[in-house]
Amino acid sequence: MIGVSTAWALLRQGADVTLVDRQADVAQETSFANAGQVSPGYSTPWAAPGIPLKALKWLFQTHAPLAIRPDGTTFQWRWMAAMLANCSAKRYAVNKERMMRLSEYSRDCLRAWRAETGIDYDARSQGTLQLFRSQAQLDAAARDVVVLQECGVPFELLDEAGVCLAEPALAKAQVPISGGLRLPNDETGDCHLFTRRLAERANALGLKLRMSCSVQSLVREGDRVTGLQLRDAVGAPGEELQADAVVLAAGSYSRDLLLPLGLDIPVYPVKGYSLTMPLRDASMAPQSTVLDETYKIALTRLGDRLRVGGMAELAGFDLRLDPRRRATLEKVTRELFPGGDLLQAQFWTGLRPMTPDGTPLVGATPLNGLYLNTGHGTLGWTMACGSAQLLANVISGRQPAIRTEGFDMSRYGARGAISRPGRLAAA
Repeated sequence: MIGVSTAWALLRQGADVTLVDRQADVAQETSFANAGQVSPGYSTPWAAPGIPLKALKWLFQTHAPLAIRPDGTTFQWRWMAAMLANCSAKRYAVNKERMMRLSEYSRDCLRAWRAETGIDYDARSQGTLQLFRSQAQLDAAARDVVVLQECGVPFELLDEAGVCLAEPALAKAQVPISGGLRLPNDETGDCHLFTRRLAERANALGLKLRMSCSVQSLVREGDRVTGLQLRDAVGAPGEELQADAVVLAAGSYSRDLLLPLGLDIPVYPVKGYSLTMPLRDASMAPQSTVLDETYKIALTRLGDRLRVGGMAELAGFDLRLDPRRRATLEKVTRELFPGGDLLQAQFWTGLRPMTPDGTPLVGATPLNGLYLNTGHGTLGWTMACGSAQLLANVISGRQPAIRTEGFDMSRYGARGAISRPGRLAAA
């Protein structure tokens, strides 16, 4: 989604764009079966006050939202230390404002693109409901409410009756409900479907698609990146593509392409899972998206399907499907919205490219001609259109519609490295 949306934004400004993708079609990796939510109001850093203690407790729970398995790299530990360094109230406020600034703009861009293209992607504009099973969770929402008020984002803090009014099927939930935080301006939709149809529109504007095509390296001449060295079918260096500008939107794989250039961005693959199933009973399904705060799982209505996604595994680039994660997704589905047909559910996993502070990396780099659009974590669908439009404006020299402070890699230092555990350059 990030690469296709960037290509679309640049094409609309008159650029000649080539999109390189190692898969046979677009949106086959992290954009394939995500939770489906476009949730600017829920653009919240995972690094927050209280998270270190919660994380310790989660490690010993059967259905925990977080799992950590050493991947054999020091980068994993440095990344986690950098994330912990962002768990203060001060850093949380700074990071959340940045994320919401980009997400609100991105939703507006999505609406404009939707009106312009007429793309149908099972979209709904009925808001997001963050569901609290305990009073403690409801009380903790006060911190987010303050930021929402400061950013001018509409919200509704609901009691149990209000929750069931917003999502009637929850009246039959098999778990206690203390309340919820509803964000009426949020949306939902099938990211995979939108990306494919946007790629079709981009192709009609002249986009050159290079599918099933892997990148060996970025080509550097002095202080400028001038193109891409592609890899041939047997893994050897192949064709070289030249360009005036290169946008790296390779998700979790972006860091490895930058390291040979002396740039080290803190983007780590955070593994997530989802189930997609047909609806047996629409009256026992969500109207839009419900986020279960206890298990950090989103349940989203996509037409006549139910998408259930979430959880986080820090385990490197492991793409194996863990049946224990499926059990958690099924448990939450049965408890909240048993209208989905679990017997026909498709189980999927993907790697979310995440920064320690939650804000993506969108903008220029120290090398001329090289730009980043990566690190969106769980909010790639939410932030994609805005990130693309903002970056297209930066590349073409146009004035961006929002402040760009805090978006590019300079917030991690000149070359982007996390120097050692516990230390994080942040501005």
